[in-house]
Amino acid sequence: MVLFLSGSAGYANAQNKSLQVDTRQGKVEGKQDGAVKAYLGIPYAAPPVGPLRWREPMPAAKWKDVRQATSFGPHCMQAPFFADMIFRDSGPSEDCLTLNIWSPAKDKAAKLPVMVWVYGGGYQGGSTSEARQDGAVLATNGVIVVTMNYRLGIFGFFTHPALTAESPNKASGNYGLLDQTAALRWVKENISAFGGDPGNVTLFGESAGSFSVNTQMASPLAKGLFQRAIGESGGAFRTGAQADKPRAEVEAKNAEFASKVYHVDTLEQLRAIPAQELLDRATKPADSPDLVHFGPVIDGYLLPESVAAIFAAGKQNDVPLLAGWNHDEGGVMTKTTLESFHKSVNEHYGENASKVLAAYPAASDAEAVRSASDLGADGFIAFSTWKWLEAQATTGKQPVYHYRFDEVVPADPFHAAGNSAYHSSEIAYVFGSFDLLHDFKWTPADRVLSKQMQQYWTNFARSGDPNGDGLPKWPAYKADTGWETMYLSAQPMAEKDKTRERDLLLESIAGK
Repeated sequence: MVLFLSGSAGYANAQNKSLQVDTRQGKVEGKQDGAVKAYLGIPYAAPPVGPLRWREPMPAAKWKDVRQATSFGPHCMQAPFFADMIFRDSGPSEDCLTLNIWSPAKDKAAKLPVMVWVYGGGYQGGSTSEARQDGAVLATNGVIVVTMNYRLGIFGFFTHPALTAESPNKASGNYGLLDQTAALRWVKENISAFGGDPGNVTLFGESAGSFSVNTQMASPLAKGLFQRAIGESGGAFRTGAQADKPRAEVEAKNAEFASKVYHVDTLEQLRAIPAQELLDRATKPADSPDLVHFGPVIDGYLLPESVAAIFAAGKQNDVPLLAGWNHDEGGVMTKTTLESFHKSVNEHYGENASKVLAAYPAASDAEAVRSASDLGADGFIAFSTWKWLEAQATTGKQPVYHYRFDEVVPADPFHAAGNSAYHSSEIAYVFGSFDLLHDFKWTPADRVLSKQMQQYWTNFARSGDPNGDGLPKWPAYKADTGWETMYLSAQPMAEKDKTRERDLLLESIAGK
Protein backbone atom coordinates (compact mmCIF):
# COMPACT_ATOMS: atom_id res chain seq x y z
CA MET A 1 0.00 0.00 0.00
CA VAL A 2 1.43 3.38 -0.97
CA LEU A 3 1.57 5.76 1.96
CA PHE A 4 2.28 8.91 -0.04
CA LEU A 5 4.13 10.23 -3.04
CA SER A 6 6.46 13.21 -3.23
CA GLY A 7 7.44 14.16 -6.73
CA SER A 8 8.80 11.01 -8.38
CA ALA A 9 9.63 9.36 -5.06
CA GLY A 10 7.42 6.56 -3.74
CA TYR A 11 7.21 5.53 -0.11
CA ALA A 12 5.67 2.17 0.75
CA ASN A 13 5.19 -0.38 3.47
CA ALA A 14 7.96 -2.95 3.74
CA GLN A 15 7.96 -5.34 0.79
CA ASN A 16 11.31 -7.12 0.96
CA LYS A 17 13.57 -6.42 3.90
CA SER A 18 16.50 -8.15 2.16
CA LEU A 19 16.46 -5.31 -0.38
CA GLN A 20 16.30 -2.53 2.22
CA VAL A 21 19.25 -0.39 3.27
CA ASP A 22 19.50 2.38 5.85
CA THR A 23 21.06 5.61 4.61
CA ARG A 24 21.61 8.76 6.63
CA GLN A 25 18.53 10.27 5.01
CA GLY A 26 16.30 7.24 5.54
CA LYS A 27 15.63 3.67 4.49
CA VAL A 28 15.56 2.71 0.79
CA GLU A 29 14.28 -0.44 -0.85
CA GLY A 30 15.85 -1.51 -4.13
CA LYS A 31 15.23 -4.36 -6.52
CA GLN A 32 17.02 -7.45 -7.75
CA ASP A 33 18.74 -6.75 -11.08
CA GLY A 34 20.15 -10.05 -12.30
CA ALA A 35 22.93 -11.13 -9.95
CA VAL A 36 23.09 -7.77 -8.14
CA LYS A 37 20.83 -5.48 -6.15
CA ALA A 38 19.96 -2.13 -7.71
CA TYR A 39 19.01 1.02 -5.81
CA LEU A 40 17.89 3.70 -8.24
CA GLY A 41 16.96 7.36 -7.99
CA ILE A 42 18.28 8.04 -4.47
CA PRO A 43 18.53 11.81 -3.78
CA TYR A 44 22.04 12.79 -2.74
CA ALA A 45 21.26 16.52 -2.48
CA ALA A 46 18.28 18.80 -2.13
CA PRO A 47 16.40 19.76 -5.32
CA PRO A 48 18.32 22.72 -6.82
CA VAL A 49 15.15 24.67 -7.59
CA GLY A 50 13.72 28.08 -6.71
CA PRO A 51 16.16 29.89 -4.43
CA LEU A 52 18.58 26.92 -4.67
CA ARG A 53 19.03 27.33 -8.43
CA TRP A 54 22.72 28.24 -8.97
CA ARG A 55 23.75 27.45 -5.41
CA GLU A 56 26.07 24.81 -4.06
CA PRO A 57 24.21 21.51 -3.54
CA MET A 58 22.51 21.36 -0.16
CA PRO A 59 21.99 18.12 1.85
CA ALA A 60 19.01 15.98 0.88
CA ALA A 61 16.04 16.03 3.24
CA LYS A 62 15.42 13.04 5.48
CA TRP A 63 12.39 10.78 5.12
CA LYS A 64 10.57 8.56 7.62
CA ASP A 65 9.12 5.68 5.63
CA VAL A 66 10.74 3.21 3.26
CA ARG A 67 11.61 4.96 0.01
CA GLN A 68 11.21 2.88 -3.14
CA ALA A 69 14.50 3.03 -5.06
CA THR A 70 13.45 1.01 -8.09
CA SER A 71 13.43 3.54 -10.94
CA PHE A 72 15.83 6.16 -12.25
CA GLY A 73 15.36 9.75 -11.22
CA PRO A 74 14.62 12.37 -13.91
CA HIS A 75 17.53 13.49 -16.06
CA CYS A 76 18.80 17.03 -15.60
CA MET A 77 17.52 19.78 -17.88
CA GLN A 78 19.20 19.66 -21.30
CA ALA A 79 18.55 20.20 -24.99
CA PRO A 80 18.56 17.12 -27.28
CA PHE A 81 22.14 17.59 -28.46
CA PHE A 82 23.08 13.90 -28.79
CA ALA A 83 20.93 11.51 -30.81
CA ASP A 84 22.62 8.43 -29.34
CA MET A 85 21.65 9.34 -25.76
CA ILE A 86 18.51 7.29 -25.09
CA PHE A 87 17.27 7.68 -21.54
CA ARG A 88 15.22 5.25 -19.45
CA ASP A 89 13.92 7.76 -16.90
CA SER A 90 10.67 9.71 -16.55
CA GLY A 91 11.93 12.79 -18.39
CA PRO A 92 13.72 16.06 -17.69
CA SER A 93 13.53 18.01 -14.45
CA GLU A 94 15.47 20.67 -12.61
CA ASP A 95 14.99 18.40 -9.58
CA CYS A 96 17.48 15.78 -10.76
CA LEU A 97 20.23 15.26 -8.19
CA THR A 98 19.91 11.53 -7.68
CA LEU A 99 22.26 8.58 -7.84
CA ASN A 100 22.04 4.84 -8.48
CA ILE A 101 23.85 1.92 -6.86
CA TRP A 102 24.40 -1.63 -8.11
CA SER A 103 25.76 -3.89 -5.38
CA PRO A 104 26.70 -7.60 -5.43
CA ALA A 105 27.37 -7.51 -1.68
CA LYS A 106 25.72 -10.19 0.46
CA ASP A 107 25.66 -7.82 3.43
CA LYS A 108 27.10 -4.51 4.57
CA ALA A 109 30.20 -6.21 6.01
CA ALA A 110 31.50 -6.97 2.49
CA LYS A 111 33.64 -3.79 2.10
CA LEU A 112 33.78 -4.06 -1.70
CA PRO A 113 35.62 -1.57 -3.92
CA VAL A 114 33.37 1.26 -5.12
CA MET A 115 33.35 2.73 -8.64
CA VAL A 116 31.63 6.10 -9.09
CA TRP A 117 30.83 6.97 -12.72
CA VAL A 118 30.54 10.45 -14.27
CA TYR A 119 28.76 10.55 -17.64
CA GLY A 120 29.91 12.60 -20.61
CA GLY A 121 28.07 14.94 -22.93
CA GLY A 122 30.15 18.10 -23.13
CA TYR A 123 28.69 19.34 -19.81
CA GLN A 124 25.50 19.92 -21.83
CA GLY A 125 23.86 16.48 -21.87
CA GLY A 126 23.80 13.04 -20.30
CA SER A 127 21.95 10.90 -17.78
CA THR A 128 22.60 7.96 -15.51
CA SER A 129 19.65 6.15 -17.08
CA GLU A 130 21.43 5.49 -20.38
CA ALA A 131 21.47 1.76 -21.13
CA ARG A 132 25.13 1.65 -22.18
CA GLN A 133 26.08 2.96 -18.70
CA ASP A 134 23.97 0.47 -16.77
CA GLY A 135 25.99 -0.81 -13.81
CA ALA A 136 24.50 -4.29 -13.33
CA VAL A 137 27.05 -6.31 -15.34
CA LEU A 138 30.14 -4.37 -14.23
CA ALA A 139 29.11 -4.88 -10.60
CA THR A 140 29.22 -8.67 -11.03
CA ASN A 141 33.01 -8.33 -11.07
CA GLY A 142 32.93 -7.81 -7.30
CA VAL A 143 32.61 -4.03 -7.16
CA ILE A 144 29.83 -1.61 -6.26
CA VAL A 145 28.94 0.73 -9.12
CA VAL A 146 27.49 4.19 -8.45
CA THR A 147 26.27 6.63 -11.11
CA MET A 148 25.08 10.18 -10.43
CA ASN A 149 23.20 12.94 -12.25
CA TYR A 150 24.74 16.39 -12.13
CA ARG A 151 23.54 19.78 -13.38
CA LEU A 152 24.30 20.69 -16.98
CA GLY A 153 24.52 23.69 -19.27
CA ILE A 154 23.14 26.95 -17.94
CA PHE A 155 21.83 25.16 -14.82
CA GLY A 156 25.21 23.70 -13.94
CA PHE A 157 27.73 26.26 -15.15
CA PHE A 158 26.17 29.73 -15.23
CA THR A 159 28.29 32.33 -13.47
CA HIS A 160 27.32 35.90 -12.63
CA PRO A 161 28.75 38.71 -10.45
CA ALA A 162 25.66 38.65 -8.22
CA LEU A 163 26.01 34.88 -7.73
CA THR A 164 29.63 35.36 -6.71
CA ALA A 165 28.67 38.15 -4.32
CA GLU A 166 26.00 36.07 -2.54
CA SER A 167 28.17 32.94 -2.30
CA PRO A 168 29.78 32.29 1.10
CA ASN A 169 32.83 31.15 -0.86
CA LYS A 170 32.76 34.12 -3.26
CA ALA A 171 32.61 31.74 -6.19
CA SER A 172 30.05 30.85 -8.82
CA GLY A 173 29.71 28.72 -11.90
CA ASN A 174 30.89 25.18 -11.19
CA TYR A 175 27.62 23.82 -9.81
CA GLY A 176 27.72 20.65 -11.91
CA LEU A 177 31.19 19.84 -10.58
CA LEU A 178 30.09 20.67 -7.03
CA ASP A 179 27.21 18.21 -7.52
CA GLN A 180 29.77 15.51 -8.34
CA THR A 181 31.72 16.34 -5.18
CA ALA A 182 28.51 16.23 -3.14
CA ALA A 183 27.72 12.79 -4.58
CA LEU A 184 31.20 11.60 -3.60
CA ARG A 185 30.62 12.87 -0.06
CA TRP A 186 27.28 11.01 0.03
CA VAL A 187 29.08 7.85 -1.07
CA LYS A 188 31.71 8.27 1.64
CA GLU A 189 28.98 8.65 4.28
CA ASN A 190 26.58 5.95 3.08
CA ILE A 191 28.21 3.32 0.88
CA SER A 192 29.28 1.04 3.73
CA ALA A 193 25.57 0.27 4.32
CA PHE A 194 25.46 -1.17 0.79
CA GLY A 195 28.55 -3.33 1.37
CA GLY A 196 31.06 -0.85 -0.03
CA ASP A 197 34.40 0.36 1.28
CA PRO A 198 34.32 4.18 1.66
CA GLY A 199 38.11 4.12 1.79
CA ASN A 200 38.43 2.47 -1.64
CA VAL A 201 36.55 4.59 -4.16
CA THR A 202 37.45 4.90 -7.84
CA LEU A 203 36.14 7.91 -9.75
CA PHE A 204 35.78 7.18 -13.45
CA GLY A 205 34.14 8.88 -16.41
CA GLU A 206 34.11 9.47 -20.16
CA SER A 207 34.49 12.66 -22.23
CA ALA A 208 33.13 15.49 -20.03
CA GLY A 209 33.03 12.83 -17.33
CA SER A 210 36.75 12.29 -17.88
CA PHE A 211 37.38 16.06 -17.80
CA SER A 212 35.47 15.98 -14.52
CA VAL A 213 37.63 13.23 -13.04
CA ASN A 214 40.73 15.23 -14.00
CA THR A 215 39.23 18.35 -12.40
CA GLN A 216 38.24 16.50 -9.22
CA MET A 217 41.84 15.24 -9.00
CA ALA A 218 42.89 18.89 -9.02
CA SER A 219 40.26 20.18 -6.61
CA PRO A 220 41.04 20.49 -2.90
CA LEU A 221 37.32 19.96 -2.18
CA ALA A 222 37.56 16.33 -3.38
CA LYS A 223 40.62 15.43 -1.32
CA GLY A 224 40.14 12.05 0.36
CA LEU A 225 36.84 11.33 -1.41
CA PHE A 226 38.36 8.88 -3.93
CA GLN A 227 41.50 6.77 -4.02
CA ARG A 228 41.82 5.93 -7.74
CA ALA A 229 40.95 7.71 -10.99
CA ILE A 230 40.06 6.48 -14.47
CA GLY A 231 39.72 8.85 -17.41
CA GLU A 232 38.20 7.70 -20.69
CA SER A 233 38.76 10.21 -23.49
CA GLY A 234 39.36 13.62 -22.05
CA GLY A 235 41.61 15.74 -19.86
CA ALA A 236 41.15 19.23 -18.44
CA PHE A 237 44.41 20.37 -20.03
CA ARG A 238 42.80 21.96 -23.07
CA THR A 239 44.44 25.04 -24.54
CA GLY A 240 43.38 28.14 -26.42
CA ALA A 241 39.65 28.76 -26.83
CA GLN A 242 38.83 25.40 -25.21
CA ALA A 243 40.70 26.08 -21.98
CA ASP A 244 38.87 26.81 -18.73
CA LYS A 245 38.76 30.56 -18.15
CA PRO A 246 39.00 32.64 -14.96
CA ARG A 247 35.61 33.19 -13.34
CA ALA A 248 35.71 36.99 -13.58
CA GLU A 249 36.19 36.86 -17.34
CA VAL A 250 33.34 34.43 -17.86
CA GLU A 251 30.86 35.95 -15.42
CA ALA A 252 30.95 39.29 -17.23
CA LYS A 253 30.05 37.54 -20.48
CA ASN A 254 27.37 35.44 -18.79
CA ALA A 255 25.80 38.53 -17.19
CA GLU A 256 25.71 40.23 -20.59
CA PHE A 257 24.15 37.12 -22.11
CA ALA A 258 21.47 36.94 -19.41
CA SER A 259 20.54 40.58 -19.84
CA LYS A 260 20.38 40.31 -23.62
CA VAL A 261 18.56 36.98 -23.89
CA TYR A 262 16.28 37.03 -20.83
CA HIS A 263 15.90 40.83 -20.52
CA VAL A 264 16.33 40.66 -16.74
CA ASP A 265 19.23 41.60 -14.52
CA THR A 266 18.53 40.39 -10.97
CA LEU A 267 19.00 36.90 -9.56
CA GLU A 268 15.42 36.93 -8.28
CA GLN A 269 14.16 37.50 -11.81
CA LEU A 270 16.49 34.89 -13.29
CA ARG A 271 15.47 32.30 -10.70
CA ALA A 272 11.81 33.00 -11.43
CA ILE A 273 12.14 31.99 -15.09
CA PRO A 274 10.61 28.52 -15.63
CA ALA A 275 13.26 25.84 -16.19
CA GLN A 276 12.16 24.92 -19.73
CA GLU A 277 12.06 28.56 -20.83
CA LEU A 278 15.49 29.15 -19.29
CA LEU A 279 16.84 26.17 -21.22
CA ASP A 280 15.15 26.98 -24.51
CA ARG A 281 16.38 30.54 -24.60
CA ALA A 282 19.91 29.47 -23.57
CA THR A 283 20.20 26.86 -26.31
CA LYS A 284 18.31 28.58 -29.14
CA PRO A 285 17.90 32.26 -28.32
CA ALA A 286 15.89 34.05 -30.97
CA ASP A 287 17.49 37.40 -30.25
CA SER A 288 21.11 36.31 -30.17
CA PRO A 289 23.06 34.57 -32.94
CA ASP A 290 25.73 33.42 -30.50
CA LEU A 291 25.08 30.45 -28.26
CA VAL A 292 27.04 30.35 -25.01
CA HIS A 293 28.76 27.10 -24.11
CA PHE A 294 28.43 26.92 -20.34
CA GLY A 295 31.28 24.96 -18.78
CA PRO A 296 33.76 24.90 -15.88
CA VAL A 297 35.62 28.01 -14.78
CA ILE A 298 38.60 28.70 -12.56
CA ASP A 299 36.41 29.87 -9.70
CA GLY A 300 38.92 30.27 -6.86
CA TYR A 301 37.07 27.68 -4.77
CA LEU A 302 36.60 24.29 -6.40
CA LEU A 303 39.50 25.27 -8.66
CA PRO A 304 41.87 27.70 -6.91
CA GLU A 305 44.03 27.73 -10.07
CA SER A 306 43.94 26.09 -13.47
CA VAL A 307 44.11 22.30 -13.50
CA ALA A 308 47.46 22.52 -15.31
CA ALA A 309 48.92 24.83 -12.66
CA ILE A 310 47.72 22.61 -9.82
CA PHE A 311 49.30 19.51 -11.37
CA ALA A 312 52.50 21.37 -12.25
CA ALA A 313 52.90 22.31 -8.60
CA GLY A 314 52.20 18.74 -7.48
CA LYS A 315 49.16 19.89 -5.49
CA GLN A 316 46.71 17.45 -7.08
CA ASN A 317 44.99 14.61 -5.24
CA ASP A 318 47.77 12.11 -5.86
CA VAL A 319 46.02 8.84 -6.67
CA PRO A 320 46.76 6.02 -9.14
CA LEU A 321 45.56 6.99 -12.61
CA LEU A 322 44.42 4.89 -15.58
CA ALA A 323 43.55 6.95 -18.65
CA GLY A 324 43.44 6.82 -22.41
CA TRP A 325 41.38 7.42 -25.51
CA ASN A 326 39.90 5.79 -28.59
CA HIS A 327 41.69 5.45 -31.92
CA ASP A 328 39.11 7.44 -33.89
CA GLU A 329 37.99 10.09 -31.42
CA GLY A 330 37.22 12.64 -34.11
CA GLY A 331 35.73 10.12 -36.52
CA VAL A 332 37.18 9.00 -39.82
CA MET A 333 37.43 11.96 -42.19
CA THR A 334 36.57 10.05 -45.36
CA LYS A 335 36.15 13.12 -47.58
CA THR A 336 39.70 14.32 -46.98
CA THR A 337 42.06 14.35 -49.95
CA LEU A 338 45.81 14.74 -50.04
CA GLU A 339 45.40 18.27 -51.38
CA SER A 340 42.80 19.34 -48.84
CA PHE A 341 44.80 17.89 -45.93
CA HIS A 342 48.01 19.71 -46.87
CA LYS A 343 46.09 22.94 -47.41
CA SER A 344 44.36 22.67 -44.02
CA VAL A 345 47.59 21.93 -42.14
CA ASN A 346 49.41 24.82 -43.80
CA GLU A 347 46.60 27.24 -43.00
CA HIS A 348 46.25 26.14 -39.39
CA TYR A 349 49.86 25.55 -38.38
CA GLY A 350 51.75 28.10 -40.47
CA GLU A 351 55.48 27.93 -39.77
CA ASN A 352 55.00 24.59 -37.99
CA ALA A 353 53.17 22.98 -40.91
CA SER A 354 56.16 21.01 -42.17
CA LYS A 355 56.71 19.47 -38.73
CA VAL A 356 53.04 18.54 -38.45
CA LEU A 357 53.02 16.97 -41.91
CA ALA A 358 56.10 14.95 -40.96
CA ALA A 359 54.37 13.69 -37.82
CA TYR A 360 51.11 13.01 -39.68
CA PRO A 361 52.46 11.83 -43.06
CA ALA A 362 50.35 11.53 -46.19
CA ALA A 363 51.46 10.69 -49.71
CA SER A 364 48.04 9.61 -51.02
CA ASP A 365 44.37 10.34 -50.45
CA ALA A 366 44.03 7.21 -48.33
CA GLU A 367 46.95 8.23 -46.11
CA ALA A 368 45.52 11.75 -45.90
CA VAL A 369 42.25 10.35 -44.55
CA ARG A 370 44.13 8.45 -41.82
CA SER A 371 46.43 11.34 -40.90
CA ALA A 372 43.62 13.90 -40.91
CA SER A 373 41.60 11.60 -38.67
CA ASP A 374 44.55 11.17 -36.30
CA LEU A 375 45.22 14.90 -36.16
CA GLY A 376 41.54 15.58 -35.55
CA ALA A 377 41.40 13.00 -32.77
CA ASP A 378 44.47 14.46 -31.10
CA GLY A 379 43.12 17.99 -31.24
CA PHE A 380 39.68 16.95 -30.01
CA ILE A 381 40.48 14.63 -27.10
CA ALA A 382 43.67 12.59 -27.21
CA PHE A 383 46.25 15.34 -26.64
CA SER A 384 44.50 16.74 -23.55
CA THR A 385 44.27 13.25 -22.08
CA TRP A 386 47.95 12.65 -22.79
CA LYS A 387 48.79 15.94 -21.02
CA TRP A 388 46.95 14.66 -17.95
CA LEU A 389 48.90 11.39 -18.01
CA GLU A 390 52.19 13.23 -18.43
CA ALA A 391 51.42 15.69 -15.64
CA GLN A 392 50.57 12.92 -13.18
CA ALA A 393 53.60 10.88 -14.24
CA THR A 394 55.81 13.95 -13.69
CA THR A 395 54.60 15.37 -10.35
CA GLY A 396 52.62 12.50 -8.85
CA LYS A 397 54.01 9.60 -6.89
CA GLN A 398 51.31 7.04 -7.73
CA PRO A 399 51.37 4.69 -10.74
CA VAL A 400 49.97 5.72 -14.11
CA TYR A 401 48.51 3.39 -16.78
CA HIS A 402 47.80 4.38 -20.37
CA TYR A 403 45.54 2.72 -22.96
CA ARG A 404 44.23 3.23 -26.46
CA PHE A 405 40.97 1.57 -27.47
CA ASP A 406 41.42 0.26 -31.01
CA GLU A 407 38.47 -2.09 -31.43
CA VAL A 408 36.36 -1.49 -34.54
CA VAL A 409 32.82 -1.36 -33.17
CA PRO A 410 29.90 -2.97 -35.05
CA ALA A 411 27.80 -0.47 -37.00
CA ASP A 412 24.70 0.82 -35.22
CA PRO A 413 21.84 3.24 -35.93
CA PHE A 414 23.85 6.23 -34.71
CA HIS A 415 27.25 5.42 -36.23
CA ALA A 416 26.16 3.57 -39.33
CA ALA A 417 29.50 3.90 -41.09
CA GLY A 418 31.10 1.63 -38.52
CA ASN A 419 34.70 0.60 -39.13
CA SER A 420 36.08 2.79 -36.38
CA ALA A 421 36.75 3.08 -32.68
CA TYR A 422 34.72 6.26 -32.37
CA HIS A 423 34.32 8.61 -29.41
CA SER A 424 32.36 6.91 -26.59
CA SER A 425 32.45 3.48 -28.23
CA GLU A 426 34.40 1.93 -25.35
CA ILE A 427 31.64 2.63 -22.79
CA ALA A 428 29.58 -0.46 -23.59
CA TYR A 429 32.73 -2.61 -23.32
CA VAL A 430 33.60 -1.20 -19.90
CA PHE A 431 30.07 -1.69 -18.57
CA GLY A 432 29.36 -4.96 -20.39
CA SER A 433 25.98 -3.55 -21.37
CA PHE A 434 25.77 -5.27 -24.78
CA ASP A 435 22.49 -7.04 -24.07
CA LEU A 436 20.76 -3.71 -23.43
CA LEU A 437 21.93 -2.32 -26.79
CA HIS A 438 19.81 -4.32 -29.19
CA ASP A 439 20.69 -2.71 -32.52
CA PHE A 440 24.37 -3.63 -32.43
CA LYS A 441 25.71 -6.79 -34.02
CA TRP A 442 28.05 -7.80 -31.22
CA THR A 443 30.45 -10.66 -31.92
CA PRO A 444 31.95 -13.23 -29.56
CA ALA A 445 35.25 -11.33 -29.86
CA ASP A 446 33.53 -8.14 -28.64
CA ARG A 447 32.25 -10.00 -25.59
CA VAL A 448 35.70 -11.39 -24.80
CA LEU A 449 37.27 -7.93 -25.00
CA SER A 450 34.48 -6.48 -22.87
CA LYS A 451 35.11 -9.04 -20.16
CA GLN A 452 38.84 -8.30 -20.26
CA MET A 453 38.24 -4.56 -19.97
CA GLN A 454 35.84 -5.07 -17.08
CA GLN A 455 38.55 -7.10 -15.34
CA TYR A 456 41.23 -4.48 -16.00
CA TRP A 457 39.01 -1.66 -14.74
CA THR A 458 37.81 -3.51 -11.64
CA ASN A 459 41.28 -4.85 -10.80
CA PHE A 460 42.47 -1.24 -10.89
CA ALA A 461 39.59 -0.22 -8.65
CA ARG A 462 40.50 -2.99 -6.24
CA SER A 463 44.23 -2.34 -5.93
CA GLY A 464 45.39 0.53 -8.15
CA ASP A 465 46.85 -2.01 -10.61
CA PRO A 466 44.83 -3.32 -13.62
CA ASN A 467 46.78 -6.55 -13.89
CA GLY A 468 45.38 -9.93 -12.88
CA ASP A 469 45.36 -13.63 -13.63
CA GLY A 470 44.64 -14.54 -17.24
CA LEU A 471 45.09 -11.01 -18.59
CA PRO A 472 47.83 -9.73 -20.90
CA LYS A 473 50.40 -7.83 -18.84
CA TRP A 474 49.77 -4.07 -18.63
CA PRO A 475 52.97 -2.21 -17.66
CA ALA A 476 52.88 1.15 -15.90
CA TYR A 477 53.32 4.20 -18.10
CA LYS A 478 56.77 5.57 -17.30
CA ALA A 479 60.08 6.36 -18.91
CA ASP A 480 61.96 3.25 -17.80
CA THR A 481 59.43 0.99 -19.55
CA GLY A 482 59.50 3.05 -22.74
CA TRP A 483 56.13 4.67 -21.95
CA GLU A 484 54.30 1.43 -22.69
CA THR A 485 50.63 1.64 -23.62
CA MET A 486 47.94 -1.05 -23.59
CA TYR A 487 46.29 -1.28 -27.01
CA LEU A 488 42.83 -2.68 -26.41
CA SER A 489 41.44 -4.74 -29.27
CA ALA A 490 40.46 -8.36 -29.92
CA GLN A 491 44.00 -9.24 -28.84
CA PRO A 492 45.07 -6.67 -26.22
CA MET A 493 48.78 -5.96 -26.33
CA ALA A 494 51.15 -3.61 -24.53
CA GLU A 495 53.64 -1.77 -26.74
CA LYS A 496 55.70 1.38 -26.57
CA ASP A 497 53.55 4.48 -27.04
CA LYS A 498 53.14 4.75 -30.82
CA THR A 499 52.09 8.40 -30.84
CA ARG A 500 54.26 9.97 -28.17
CA GLU A 501 56.34 11.93 -30.69
CA ARG A 502 53.14 13.43 -32.11
CA ASP A 503 52.07 14.54 -28.65
CA LEU A 504 55.47 16.03 -27.88
CA LEU A 505 55.28 18.01 -31.12
CA LEU A 506 51.79 19.31 -30.32
CA GLU A 507 53.00 20.25 -26.85
CA SER A 508 55.90 22.24 -28.30
CA ILE A 509 53.53 24.07 -30.64
CA ALA A 510 50.93 24.73 -27.94
CA GLY A 511 53.62 26.16 -25.68
CA LYS A 512 54.57 28.88 -28.12
